[in-house]
Amino acid sequence: MRHEVFSNDSRPLRSFAQRARLSILCEVRQGTRPWQLARLSDLSETGFKLAWLPDYDPSKPLRIRIPGIEMLSAKICWHEGKQIGCEFASPLHVAVFEHIVRLAGGATD
Repeated sequence: MRHEVFSNDSRPLRSFAQRARLSILCEVRQGTRPWQLARLSDLSETGFKLAWLPDYDPSKPLRIRIPGIEMLSAKICWHEGKQIGCEFASPLHVAVFEHIVRLAGGATD
């Protein structure tokens, strides 16, 4: 699997230890652009995968609203085809991660 990786620093991207395969419709925006609906999948405590966002800018932070959770910040780390991978600015607390997985009916690896 090949990704175009975006990184502004030399530290390696984090490895995702526990992932949840799920599908959640959430809202996403960059800067002052309007909120857009996007499909979130492959969630971990440190990041997530989104369906394609048209006209995204990998150098700008992303804001995401997952139903029932406060707004979160993330950075775009890679894209492949019509998907982008993002890393949360601050990892999710394990209880928040488990709550999202439970609500979405996802399965963890």
